[in-house]
Amino acid sequence: MNYNKLPADPNALILGIVSLVVGFVGCCCYGLFAFIPIALSIVGLVMANKSLKEFDQNQPAYSPQSRNNVVIAKALNIISIVINSIIFIFVVIVFIVYGTLISQDVFKKYKNIQEIEQYEFEADSIYNDFESFEEIDSNEIDTTRIK
Repeated sequence: MNYNKLPADPNALILGIVSLVVGFVGCCCYGLFAFIPIALSIVGLVMANKSLKEFDQNQPAYSPQSRNNVVIAKALNIISIVINSIIFIFVVIVFIVYGTLISQDVFKKYKNIQEIEQYEFEADSIYNDFESFEEIDSNEIDTTRIK
């Protein structure tokens, strides 16, 4: 008997394998591109589900081996979605934590600079007030008044 292959037989399997490989390789690059294998896995999962529905509607027309390949592809794509989602969530949490720590450090430095500038302003204003105060019977030597 001549059986046909399901439409997603090679493609969904390839997408599942590629998304797992890209996910693990991308994990070494700090998971910055974890959304790419997630998208590939979602496409592979949708293709696999459509093919399985097609197989259920017309079982005699398709090969049982082709169905097994699509079931394996579906499992690979689900595993890839789960693993890459965990990697992506972990990377987002790491960026949030480090971003918070870095921003706190930047704001501490900015606050210290503002405090120093405020202190210098207050020191200048005290000095300016001191200079503007005049007495008739006094002499100034290096900002020290002597009567």
